[in-house]
Amino acid sequence: MRFSVRTDVMLVFASILVTDFLGVAPARADGPSFDCAKASLPTEKAICADPQLSAIDLLVAKAYKGFEPAFGGDKRKIARGLIADRNACKNDIACIASVLNNALQTYGNAPSWVQDYNVALIGKKALDAAARNPGNRDQPLPSAVGQCATTHIKTLTTRLGDDPLETAPPEGGSAATFTNGGGAVSYDREPGLAASKVGEPVVMCLIAIPRDCPKDDDRGRVYYSLDLVAKGSWALPDSEHLCGGA
Repeated sequence: MRFSVRTDVMLVFASILVTDFLGVAPARADGPSFDCAKASLPTEKAICADPQLSAIDLLVAKAYKGFEPAFGGDKRKIARGLIADRNACKNDIACIASVLNNALQTYGNAPSWVQDYNVALIGKKALDAAARNPGNRDQPLPSAVGQCATTHIKTLTTRLGDDPLETAPPEGGSAATFTNGGGAVSYDREPGLAASKVGEPVVMCLIAIPRDCPKDDDRGRVYYSLDLVAKGSWALPDSEHLCGGA
């Protein structure tokens, strides 16, 4: 599983009005993968009410058919974990979009419009979370997909070593640690991190938990983060290698 999602500051501000996305990408008429007339769970009803989520849900069902676990895991067990993540979202559409995007990444890859929609929704949720915590009080690191929490930047360095990111060459990559115990790592010089400073408040939202992994290897949780001062954003894993990596 390789998780990727495109982030930039313009997408973050565009997320303030998520409905603007519908003017950029046409509403999807296909999906979902189930009969909405029989929908009973809050998550199912939320998917049926959103053309974009309906289309993504159908893509997930199609991708699952050709999916073969990379590490010899149980295909149906992996799917059950992703479905449990989805249903735990209830009617939180930002959470649902994150889980469905995560499922597509697990089963193969996600189209760029799915990733953009995910970012638009989670970006708005991050802003809403910040508004509910005006004092930027530190909160625990999110543990479930769709959860957001405020924290502060503890360190900003290159990927390896402790060279300050601000003055490091681009080939040094990027890394950050946060006061809630979270982390972010990239082989590239991440623009959002490079624009940030130690001590600035950040909202972190968990958007992916790897499911297709070797036993006891849970590396690679992906967090969408928004710096509340610099307004930069990034979506990065919490470790140098995703699960199953070197």
